[in-house]
Amino acid sequence: MLYARGMNFRQFTRRDFLWSSALGGLASAVGVQAIGQSYPFTLGVASGSPTHDSVVLWTRLHGAHQTIFSQAQIAVQWEMAHDEAFKQLVQKGSATADAALGHSVHVEVQNLQADRWYFYRFMVGNAVSSVGRTRTFAKAGSMASQLRLAYASCQRWEAGYFTAYYHMLAEQPDAVLFLGDYIYEYPGNPVSAVRIPSSTSSFGFVLTLDDYRARYAQYKTDPDLQAMHAACPWLMTWDDHEVQNDYAGLIAGDSGAADVFSKPNEFPQRRAAAYQAYYENMPIRASSLVNGLAGLKGKKTGSELRIYQRVDVGQLASVYMLDTRQYRDRQACSKEGKFGASQINPDQCGHWLDPKRTLLGLQQEAWLDAQFAKAMQRGQTWNVLAQSTLFGLRDNKPGPEQSFFNDGWDGYPLARKKLTDSLQKHQVTNTVMLGGDVHENWVGYIKADYAQSPAAQRAKPIGVEFCGTSITSPAGSSAIARTAERLAENPHFVFADAASRGYGILDLTPKQLTTTLRIVDDARKPGTQVSTLAKFEVQAGQVVVERVA
Repeated sequence: MLYARGMNFRQFTRRDFLWSSALGGLASAVGVQAIGQSYPFTLGVASGSPTHDSVVLWTRLHGAHQTIFSQAQIAVQWEMAHDEAFKQLVQKGSATADAALGHSVHVEVQNLQADRWYFYRFMVGNAVSSVGRTRTFAKAGSMASQLRLAYASCQRWEAGYFTAYYHMLAEQPDAVLFLGDYIYEYPGNPVSAVRIPSSTSSFGFVLTLDDYRARYAQYKTDPDLQAMHAACPWLMTWDDHEVQNDYAGLIAGDSGAADVFSKPNEFPQRRAAAYQAYYENMPIRASSLVNGLAGLKGKKTGSELRIYQRVDVGQLASVYMLDTRQYRDRQACSKEGKFGASQINPDQCGHWLDPKRTLLGLQQEAWLDAQFAKAMQRGQTWNVLAQSTLFGLRDNKPGPEQSFFNDGWDGYPLARKKLTDSLQKHQVTNTVMLGGDVHENWVGYIKADYAQSPAAQRAKPIGVEFCGTSITSPAGSSAIARTAERLAENPHFVFADAASRGYGILDLTPKQLTTTLRIVDDARKPGTQVSTLAKFEVQAGQVVVERVA
């Protein structure tokens, strides 16, 4: 049985996290033998990539006086235990924090018991990190009675506070699915910003490896984000802002004035730096570094960080983490002189329906089709596809003329059809699509044909979709004002809201799915409260979304 919320483990709260951090700071005051007197765990701890017998433990050494970290390699001890007092040790060992990878640490702990919680910590000299909690999932073939997943995206530092994570912590999820835009590469707007992002390059844009490292370090000082990372494992994917707004594959996007400082022909090097910083700061496996660091910096193949994966939770669920940004073709028919995204009338775009255009890339498409081909044989009840953006068609212009945002799945309609065709061909059941990116909640159905003809609309859907809002990033005023209008124009969606910030909670059992949309009162105010915007249920074997609150 998966973690029950009434279990004997004491609930890991933000107060616990802060107290643990204080103890670590007290320990560091005694003296860090290896690297001096600066406490090295200011960015906290995290875990991720859980399986039934393995998990990645992460930290990154970082302090107020960076000269302390001039050593190329620093020895870091780690421990994992059944209890948070570390009296029942499970495993321990030593890892190296290497300057070449930003003094980050990725420990892949193997041979763990399935379907249980663990505690972990790191030590350097006399300094002890805060205590993290992580878990393994149920083994394939075994029964799992429940799974609680939180999903989130789009956390722009200057747009608000990450208080949503304070409330997410109280939900006690088994894991967090992060769906993209962990950082933003923009400078802050001093007029509207509630807090200013780090700035180490021209006009505050993030361009170099040092820039990206600094921006991640700043985000990870947020106490609510840090506490949520320490509370349970995370499964990660990205969108565009981890590199540059609206980039496509190895083609630069549009960061406004940043293009003055970042030439499009230099973009592959910028992307490689961004990908390296992402690896350094996320609890992901070393195997994602294709051919090691050479896989990021190789000029022949271009940079690559392979983050797509499938994670099984007993017979309850398969979670597919997809990458919709790294391998895509350039957006179709963007406005003249503009890199990246635009609103497009498909009737005025000659290659809108080019069957060769891809969003996932040919290799990832083939991988996903192979996963679907074995889905029935594996026998998991739910198939959860977690990716970075809205999947279903969303026409943004009422009436017969159409207007689509060409940066999402709408801009790659035949690539979307290829995915839905694969779902149908392999008879994948109980399909759930999760997304982010648009800073709005959208709930609806996955359709084999999104044509707005009466016949297409009557066709039975093949899955359900929950696209989540942002942690802090705002939606446009026009999107908020026109939500009802856009919802009416796209009847395969049953609910939409653009005004709210927050996260989603997905509860899975063998019999049903329950999705709760949680929103904060005002992300721009610290200590803001949380409430439920809406709640939906889907019964296993029935592709019907029912609103229950």
